[in-house]
Amino acid sequence: MRHGPAARSILHVDMDAFYAAVEVLDAPDLAGQPVIVGGTGRRGVVASCSYEARAHGVRSAMPSGRARQLCPHAVFVAGRHGRYAEVSRDIHAVFEHYTPLVEGISLDEAFLDVTGSERLFGPAAEIATTIRSRIANELHLACSVGVAPVKFLAKLASEAAKPTAQLSGIIPGLGVVVIQPGEELRFLHPLPIESLWGVGPATAARLRRLGVTTVGELAAISPATLEAVIGRSHGSHLARLARGDDDRPVEPDRDIKSVSHEETYPVDLYDRGELHQEVVRMADAVATRMRRAGVVGRTVTLKIRYGDFVTRTRSRTGPSGLSEGPSIAAMALGLLDGVEVNPGVRLLGVGVSNLTGTVAVPFEQMSLDLEAGGESDASRRAGGPDGGAPSRLWREASGAVEAVRQRFGDGAVGPATLLGPTGLRVKRPGDTQWGPSGAPSQSD
Repeated sequence: MRHGPAARSILHVDMDAFYAAVEVLDAPDLAGQPVIVGGTGRRGVVASCSYEARAHGVRSAMPSGRARQLCPHAVFVAGRHGRYAEVSRDIHAVFEHYTPLVEGISLDEAFLDVTGSERLFGPAAEIATTIRSRIANELHLACSVGVAPVKFLAKLASEAAKPTAQLSGIIPGLGVVVIQPGEELRFLHPLPIESLWGVGPATAARLRRLGVTTVGELAAISPATLEAVIGRSHGSHLARLARGDDDRPVEPDRDIKSVSHEETYPVDLYDRGELHQEVVRMADAVATRMRRAGVVGRTVTLKIRYGDFVTRTRSRTGPSGLSEGPSIAAMALGLLDGVEVNPGVRLLGVGVSNLTGTVAVPFEQMSLDLEAGGESDASRRAGGPDGGAPSRLWREASGAVEAVRQRFGDGAVGPATLLGPTGLRVKRPGDTQWGPSGAPSQSD
């Protein structure tokens, strides 16, 4: 723990029931009702829910069918990732008025280091209160804020500041909870061990066998004993957290590690031709995000989950960077050709990793297929060159496609294989992120 002049002032701002709150903001008639946001179909999951729904036991990541059983009178709303991203940008604009050190964790939460802002805007607790008031008055949304000298304690403090949902009504939270330097262990040690990052059901069960139920009891165990029970790395990590140690800085410009898209289908897919189209669709979406982020990648990964939930991943690393949809699709299709699909595919995903900025790729390694004017089967099905870096013509063509999309929307132009009766089936960020939507079946 850092005390004295070296102590930092970290805020963790967490929006209250964010997606559900945005839906209520856009449709005020939903106010006061149990609202559940997410995939509304048989295979959907809950992304967010109002506190009125939480009072019935509904929680994020719960299957939508289970949520419907717990709260039959709930209003189900399909998630709108684009809308939530728009509101998130407005929220971040408020954050950035007080500090440039903003680390977004997701659309609805962020860490802020306001250590250098206190001379201008007052103590960290005052900044937290002001941010909360501005979000309420200007954006008509609620948030909870934790203030502490380290990141993970700030997050725990924000959780302690939140409202509580009960069938008798919603009990307002404190809104802002502050952990002052020197008070870390007084706040931390009474908490249950599940409060610590990295303590899931399996780890909690092992610790309980030692008689450990609180963070304070965990801190009293020797590191050697802890490491013997749950492993050296994990044990060392939890021992540090139990002492309140967390030296991670707020990182506003964290590097992108990977870009991926995946989708869960309403029914299992068995037709390989249909799966080929889905691979092209995912690769096109991944390429769009990579171009807009200014990155290229070398490793393409295909993810498949069967109807019995068995999951398979396959990866291939090329000799140089790629960011064009046809090249990504060609590599992913080659991986798909080596995977069994007869059991039925429940989920399909395509991702690219091993990323670097485009400015760091000053040369292009030619593909033998390209030099010879030939293409592999996977390349022809994807509509582009196979493997290696894309040719200059494909890069220019992709740039032209991007320019059209920036002006007229993502659905204006795309791979011909994605053209259907209703236009291009373009995969967009957040599209079916929480499972397929649609009318529930009797099995829900």
